[in-house]
Amino acid sequence: MARSVETRVPLTDITVSRHADASIAVVGGPNSGKSTLFNRLTGLRQRIGNYPGVTVERHVGTLKADDRTIELIDLPGTHALSAHSFEEQIAIDVIFGRMAGTQPPDGILAVVDATNLYQGLYLVQQLIELECPIVVALTMSDAAELNGLKIDVDKLSSHLGGTRICRVVATTGQGINELRNALIDLPKATPPEATEAWPELSRAAEKLAATASVPLRRAEIERLLVDGASGANRHVLDCLGGNARADVDRYRDELFGMEPPLAREARVRYAWVRRVLDDVQQTAPPFYSWRTRLTEFLNRPIPGTIGLFLVMAIVFQAVFAWATPIMDLIDDGTAALGASVATVLGGGAFSSLIADGVIAGVGSVVIFLPQILILFLFIILLEDSGYLARAAYLLDRAMRSVGLSGQSIIPMISSFACAVPGIMATRVIPNRRDRIATILAAPFMTCSARLPVYALLIAAFVPMRDVGFMNLQGLVLFGLYIFGIIAGVLTALLMRKTALRGPKPPFALMLPAFRRPNMQTVFLQLLGRARVFLYRAGTVIFAVAVVIWALAYYPRATDIDPMLTENEASAAQLEQSWLGRAGHVVQPVFAPLGWDWRVSSAVIAGFPAREVVIAVLGTVYAVGDEADEATLSQRLRSASWPDGSPVFTLPMVLGLLVFYACCLQCAATLAVIRRETNSWRWPVFAWVYMTSIGYLGAMTAYQLGT
Repeated sequence: MARSVETRVPLTDITVSRHADASIAVVGGPNSGKSTLFNRLTGLRQRIGNYPGVTVERHVGTLKADDRTIELIDLPGTHALSAHSFEEQIAIDVIFGRMAGTQPPDGILAVVDATNLYQGLYLVQQLIELECPIVVALTMSDAAELNGLKIDVDKLSSHLGGTRICRVVATTGQGINELRNALIDLPKATPPEATEAWPELSRAAEKLAATASVPLRRAEIERLLVDGASGANRHVLDCLGGNARADVDRYRDELFGMEPPLAREARVRYAWVRRVLDDVQQTAPPFYSWRTRLTEFLNRPIPGTIGLFLVMAIVFQAVFAWATPIMDLIDDGTAALGASVATVLGGGAFSSLIADGVIAGVGSVVIFLPQILILFLFIILLEDSGYLARAAYLLDRAMRSVGLSGQSIIPMISSFACAVPGIMATRVIPNRRDRIATILAAPFMTCSARLPVYALLIAAFVPMRDVGFMNLQGLVLFGLYIFGIIAGVLTALLMRKTALRGPKPPFALMLPAFRRPNMQTVFLQLLGRARVFLYRAGTVIFAVAVVIWALAYYPRATDIDPMLTENEASAAQLEQSWLGRAGHVVQPVFAPLGWDWRVSSAVIAGFPAREVVIAVLGTVYAVGDEADEATLSQRLRSASWPDGSPVFTLPMVLGLLVFYACCLQCAATLAVIRRETNSWRWPVFAWVYMTSIGYLGAMTAYQLGT
């Protein structure tokens, strides 16, 4: 049956690569070795973008041979052509040619884990029914042999309608040349004959196709019969004859009766898979390797849970400890560069713009990069080794009590270092409601940017005394961490009960065997993460930093007493700047919190990054950059209102701590929320929601304490 692209995607919406002769979709289930194989085939010839209008990343690579160039599209993992998550729907839309802005594939590379043919063949038989050229890559063939599995590739090819099958080991490169040659020839190959896994469904689809006003593939009508006339399948229904809906309902009654359609399809197709495996697969006594022993040990509840917490402790420590020296080096480097530029350019607005705006702004972006790369290094290693799936499984029950799943635990833990990589890590969550709820909860975790503020205020205003066997200052810090966790968990629960309410998606996953990660894949994914962060989130942080510089620099004061010290002159200039004036304007709003205009100015300036508040407080209280924390602490303790009463009382400080524990003062976090949700609605909501909680909490603490 002819392929009809025009009936699904307008030609004006199709983005065709100018440098590729054909495109091939790389399709496979999660943990099938798909991404590793994609990286092995394409190497550094990759580009990463987003599908039009969505946040799902589009990985495209090129495969070159002689004078031909093939474009490979690495699709999100999917177990079948029925979508259960947003990413799976994107993959299915690309396969069927329904994704605007994406070229319909000229062929399909189906990636199947040789150690798990039972699951992989379910998807392959559906792909063959697309009537599109296809080649199957059997990955992890070495692991299959170690497990005692012998697969007759010729017989398997016969059962799959003559589909070409290539054995590969992506981690070592074994079989890659054969697969590369098969892919080069694939666009011109003849589609395999469709399997007869479900003859009744096939006949019903063919009868409906005869009534269509435009050519439709059998697979499209089969998805309409099984999945119903919702979403993209509604277009298929519209292309059928005038009495199509009644015909579809009649065939669905005949095929499924009272049985759920997906359950019926699974029962029929897996019965076919079992018959095929009985013919093509032989099982020999497996080699009992250390991987097998380790897998069996960590699959037990108690060892698995203990191992998980040990791994998380290592990751948590590494993100803090390993990143700190590099972050300090970047910080010192940008500070030295800014000082050098200021010396060379002298005084004036241009010098301040370059040194304090551009260089400091770029430094505030790059300083996040070590934490992000270290975190994603561990996430990629854990995912490629097969351990991340076990972490999600072990903590699923606990997370479900607050409306989330086990896949939310990694992003939540990651946010203790920085919410930016934590939010980026939510991509492992397939359900969109769970992902957004986790994104909104992540900023409540006590990130490292809050620690300088906490350390300054607690050391200056919380008495150094013992409470039982604990120190009061340490107890306050611990309470702030617990407060953030509780606020984040309650936020996730609130969102899942209100705006993000909906049925809890089934959490089913296959625990893959432990395997050695491919370092090429690790490097390429780390490179992609760095690009995404620097080019997208980084530009927003840079722009905000420059804006804050302008607000603090202009207008220049002309009536400052020349007898003032440099620090006092800086404070006077800041008070007359737009930032200082803004502090005076908003000071009545924050008066119920016990803040004066100087604290209000620091809070406004701290929007790009929370730790900025210390530098601003140092300036407004006439403490220069050379002052240490103790000097600033003493200055804050002596700050007073015009009537002589102290500004920083214990109730006011506790309220300020609560405010910083809740308020979303981080341009990087807002930028990443915008990117990951593809909407300004959620970052605006997160900022208003968290700021309101922070304000009310600070006001309650100050008013009750006073």
